[in-house]
Amino acid sequence: MTDHSTLIDADVTLSDGGSLRVRGFPLDVPRPGLPERQVVELLVAALRLGPADRVRLRPGTAAAERDREDPAPSRLVDLSHVITEGMVTLPGLPGPVITPHLTREASRAHYEPGTEFAIDRISMVGNTGTYLDSPFHRYPDRADLADLPLDAVADLPVVVVPGPPNGERGIGPAAFDGVEVAGAAVLLHTGWDRHFGTETYGRDAPYLTGDGARALVEADARLVGIDSVNIDDMRGDARPAHSVLLDAGIPVLEHLTRLDHLPHHGARLHAAAPRVRGFGTFPVRAYAVVPGVRRAP
Repeated sequence: MTDHSTLIDADVTLSDGGSLRVRGFPLDVPRPGLPERQVVELLVAALRLGPADRVRLRPGTAAAERDREDPAPSRLVDLSHVITEGMVTLPGLPGPVITPHLTREASRAHYEPGTEFAIDRISMVGNTGTYLDSPFHRYPDRADLADLPLDAVADLPVVVVPGPPNGERGIGPAAFDGVEVAGAAVLLHTGWDRHFGTETYGRDAPYLTGDGARALVEADARLVGIDSVNIDDMRGDARPAHSVLLDAGIPVLEHLTRLDHLPHHGARLHAAAPRVRGFGTFPVRAYAVVPGVRRAP
């Protein structure tokens, strides 16, 4: 299997007011003739730029493509919490109960000597571990897990957005200024996952404001996730972020972790849940595929 490399010339305006001139940067691409937007995403990931940094490709400078037999390997980043017996995910909801249905010892009576199996049972609410909210979670006439399109939760380009600023809890529209989120999984990196499993996790956690959710809907985000206890502020009864996003058909991922292992752009998210009819939420094995970055020779 081969990949391609192209030499990139670009001008970068940094969010702190500085700038970079990129000349002849060898960038690995999956195939020739990529749209400019995808080339920019790969360049941002390779240079580890921030979400507010601006990149402008110089015309006619990305034409030197060459086949390579040794593509830089991608890596997988697990973004989900492990589900364990009795764990607390959302304070106030019961933890899972894991019991055997058929023990290995009991199974031996059904098979030839040396052959045994275990069949286990788990009882849990859908809001356990790292889980996906479908529109049905909020609206009874909207898509449940069985009807949720696969392209809404799998192989999505990732945009990691930091926030909120120090001393604040709400992530508002300003966090997305200058960030291209159309068609992307927008993952809000608050760092609150460091408190998962503790009493602190459920108190004064960061969240997405209603105005922030509306900004993401208007910008055509495909999915929104957060590494906090809830995408909404749990201190009140209102749930504007859930209401706005799910009303627009945008799935929500909650209780993510390890978002600090992802570049701001360039990774792709997979977070599909089982197709359960009449269910609105379910745990997922969320993970990201991060493209390999090849150093210039």
